[in-house]
Amino acid sequence: MELVLNLMRQFSSFPRILSLLIVASMATLIGCGDTYMPKPRGYFRIDLPEKEYQVFDTTYPYTFEYPVYAIISPDNNVANEPYWINIDYPLFKGRIHISYKAVNNNLSKYTEDAHALVMKHIPKASAIEEIRIDNEKADVHGLIYDIKGSGTASVYQFFITDSTHHFVRGALYFHVLPNNDSLAPVIDFVKGDIQHMLESFRWKKQP
Repeated sequence: MELVLNLMRQFSSFPRILSLLIVASMATLIGCGDTYMPKPRGYFRIDLPEKEYQVFDTTYPYTFEYPVYAIISPDNNVANEPYWINIDYPLFKGRIHISYKAVNNNLSKYTEDAHALVMKHIPKASAIEEIRIDNEKADVHGLIYDIKGSGTASVYQFFITDSTHHFVRGALYFHVLPNNDSLAPVIDFVKGDIQHMLESFRWKKQP
């Protein structure tokens, strides 16, 4: 109250109505200052579907299981690459891009290229965890790159190979505005699908 009286005396030289408006406005701001609380950060509510898988088995040189809530389509943006596909998640606006290369004494080039593509995320990544893939029975070997950080374009990448004939690279992307912190439940959900895909991955015999 004393502060308000002081303000009234300070603005006494102003026209009366203007002085009252200024003092009332400042008093309101002062009164609200002690009770203002910033809103906590909110994230989008996302309903996750029940996990269920189906087999992708066509004329491609590989086969695997993928979710029933995902859609597979050929990647028609790349010429002369008949075995490249996209696995789309319409519910999450996410995509796993899959590229395939036949190995012909050039495996080291493919693995180095995969590593270089991951390293492009270093400026925005807080950490990159490498997870080894070794399925001796299916002859599927490779690496998963778990890319940490709220501003990275791709949060999960991998490559697998049988070392002699086949090489596959995959990268997970989300085409949405919220950052990766808000997408954490979805990212973990899709990571589980990728893990299942890699565990079920099989190469076709060369003709």
